[in-house]
Amino acid sequence: MGSFSFSSGNGAQVARLPLHVLGLVATRIIPRSTDLWVFGSAAGVGEGAWALWQVAAEQGERAVWLTGSARDDEMARRAGIPSARKQGFRGFWLTARARVVVVTHGAGDVNRYATAGSFLVQLWHGIPLKRLGLDSPVTARAPLPIPGLARLLRVAYERTQRRIRLLPAASHLVRGRLESAFGLGYDRIVVTGEPRVDVLSTGPSAAEARSTVESLVGSVGSSRLVLYAPTWRDGAPDPAVPTAEEWHAITASLAAQDAVLVIRSHPLGAGEYSPPDADGRVRLLGADLLPDVTPVLRAFDALITDYSSLVFDTALIPLPVVFFAPDEAQYAAERGFYGRYRDVAGEDVATSWAEVMRHLDGVLHDDSERARRLSRAEELSRRVHAYRDGRSAERVYRAIRRALASAHPSRGNE
Repeated sequence: MGSFSFSSGNGAQVARLPLHVLGLVATRIIPRSTDLWVFGSAAGVGEGAWALWQVAAEQGERAVWLTGSARDDEMARRAGIPSARKQGFRGFWLTARARVVVVTHGAGDVNRYATAGSFLVQLWHGIPLKRLGLDSPVTARAPLPIPGLARLLRVAYERTQRRIRLLPAASHLVRGRLESAFGLGYDRIVVTGEPRVDVLSTGPSAAEARSTVESLVGSVGSSRLVLYAPTWRDGAPDPAVPTAEEWHAITASLAAQDAVLVIRSHPLGAGEYSPPDADGRVRLLGADLLPDVTPVLRAFDALITDYSSLVFDTALIPLPVVFFAPDEAQYAAERGFYGRYRDVAGEDVATSWAEVMRHLDGVLHDDSERARRLSRAEELSRRVHAYRDGRSAERVYRAIRRALASAHPSRGNE
């Protein structure tokens, strides 16, 4: 069972309504600095915020990273960057004073009560395949069956998203999805490429990435590495979690293929992916071990996923993908997709682990099948990525600077 859902998250926000009101009042009074930037990310020191931080630092910006845990504190310390806890008075004060606030998931990446009136940069954390934000019925799901509550939550969400001043898009195709999902005008969404995937063009080599993965999950020798990344299902059970019998078959197949399956559960909904006896053929690489998986994607020989945005990231490498969607019809009805799922996944979508392993065998041992799936990934990359040069963070930084230069200083809310 997932650890978080939209309904539980919305319930928490309703309970914190007085704090939101106090934050709105305070940000009308507290003057914003002319030069302070604050950064935050649900992934810790990582994602696109880290890529943009490095560019901003090179340009001499005064910036503080806001952390949410002891793990994040340690990440900031190792990176050698100034940081402060986002909770409490100091986190509130820094967010309320910052001219520029950079997040990758939402206002909770920094101090959520103090973002009003800032130049809020929402980098997001992946190209959407599944519908999100205002396009998804689950976003405003009410915690209790109170008449009108879902509508009120949707209105509150719309108002919050209107604080976003800049949101980068990977391409014009993606730009349209983000406009709809966030309810933003064309002028606030810029096609710059995604800073979060710059590392795939300029970061570690395949060998270096593999070494990092092995340092976290253990040595795999000469075996092929396969990444399995199921998506989040809003707190519902993951239908793809194998049975004991399926685990046995998966392990036997991996041994025959001389492959190791590395499972990357979604940080918000870790499934029960614990094989009874995998003989080292299945390893877990959760967010507790590696908060941001993007820098190590080159370590893998193939990707298995259902609806994760990782399929767009790995297309840049490219990696062959095996699509596994045992609940495609239900997911399409409840969450929905941008376009047709099969336009991305193709018509050979696996619906069982037995089919997954047959497809994977072809990817790893049939050169023509691997080439076919690599060609599909390259075509997908051409469709969704306008830039592949590893300089998206630089373009985002320049877009922020242009917008700041043309804007009037603000003391509080818009």
